[in-house]
Amino acid sequence: MTRPHPVPVALSLALAAFLLLPVAALLARGLGADFLPTLRSPAVLDALWVSAFTTGAALALTLALGTPVAYLLARRRFPGRTVLDALLDLPMVLPPVVAGVALLLTFGRTGWLGRPLEVAGVSLAFTPAAVVLAQVFTSAPFYVRAAKAGFLAFDPDVEAAARVDGAGSWGTFSRVTLPLALPFLLEGAVLAWARSLGEFGATLLFAGSLPGRTRTVPLAIYGALESDLAPALVLSAVMVVLAFGVLFALRVLAGRRA
Repeated sequence: MTRPHPVPVALSLALAAFLLLPVAALLARGLGADFLPTLRSPAVLDALWVSAFTTGAALALTLALGTPVAYLLARRRFPGRTVLDALLDLPMVLPPVVAGVALLLTFGRTGWLGRPLEVAGVSLAFTPAAVVLAQVFTSAPFYVRAAKAGFLAFDPDVEAAARVDGAGSWGTFSRVTLPLALPFLLEGAVLAWARSLGEFGATLLFAGSLPGRTRTVPLAIYGALESDLAPALVLSAVMVVLAFGVLFALRVLAGRRA
């Protein structure tokens, strides 16, 4: 085995130190003696509850709406398919603030759909529903991409054979297609949930930062930095631990997929 050149080794160590030292400093402060008392404070618990509820709802919507779209893109050829594929990826490259403005112009009180919804007695902006919509808008493309890759990962003849054996469309999808694509779907779900959990800009513009209603963990961290640093440190440490858990889960899922 040849010894690595010292220059790339030194550069690798420098990058690793640059990436890890801030995380270590944050964990050292956030997981200190005041961690548990601060974690039990109403402001922190409210933010955790809002994030848990909204990200769960956003993930459920993403799975329900994104799975059929991903299957359609993977298995069907139709006019405009490439355009639709590109448009579904667009939120991944848009700045979150731009996403928030777009949602306001669509679902706000004076937006395209906001006025008809107001007439029907439905108000979305600056409500928990707005948080969910912002999270779905920014996170769903991650799930759709992973799910589409899962549906493309096996030969369609497997599904055709199931139909020949007498399985209907739903039976083939539920008993053959979904199990084969499941590792990809789980990976996409984890990515989408993590993106929802970290959503900030679109949520702030479209849903605001109302304590106990729309103030998610990232918004609570931002707000605490202006007044009390302790909740910001504790919530930041929680986010780091959750991020590590997401990365570990993705590694496990990738291993199963391989």
